[in-house]
Amino acid sequence: MFSKIFPKLHPEGYKFIVIAVVLTIILYIFSGALGLLGFILSIWVYYFFRDPERVIIDDDNYLVSPADGEIIKVEEVDGPKELNLENKKFKKISIFMNVFDCHVNRTPCKGQIEEILYKPGKFLNASFDKASEENERNYYKIKDVHGNDIIVVQIAGLIARRIVCESNKNQNLAQGERIGMIRFGSRADVYYENYHPLVKIGQRSISGETILAKK
Repeated sequence: MFSKIFPKLHPEGYKFIVIAVVLTIILYIFSGALGLLGFILSIWVYYFFRDPERVIIDDDNYLVSPADGEIIKVEEVDGPKELNLENKKFKKISIFMNVFDCHVNRTPCKGQIEEILYKPGKFLNASFDKASEENERNYYKIKDVHGNDIIVVQIAGLIARRIVCESNKNQNLAQGERIGMIRFGSRADVYYENYHPLVKIGQRSISGETILAKK
């Protein structure tokens, strides 16, 4: 129960918590109302950087969600040209993370990271279609145990200003393992082949737990 009310904090959050607490103290010196506002801000910062444990299905026949948020796209597209996959067809699921969602990202499947590619870009609203091609983003190309290409793309949003990668090329991943996070409102795209989608637009997903697709 305690861990649900006060989940573990991601390391990226500690400095922001310190800043929020110091700001709260300064505001309180001037006004109790401002101090209360600072206290509420500190709580929000804590919960933004929360990193709760998740129950992973651990089944190679399924893909799990890489992010908490709302499913905003389920479609068939060409692969990312940045990875030279534009001539290959993929299914794609896009998940929009608002500023109240947990922003720790996880791998949808067990497999090995074959490539990590960072692309600088704009900071458009992450729910826009063109955010997938124009915003700052980070690509993870993962080869699953069946030999399929699974691509996870972290996309910075309107107020996001840093994509945090916590993985390395050639790293072997367990399903649902943490791969990074994005600070302050963003999106995650999943490209996959040879799986059938199990989610629909408007559905909420939980990173590491919600099943996106099956073999």
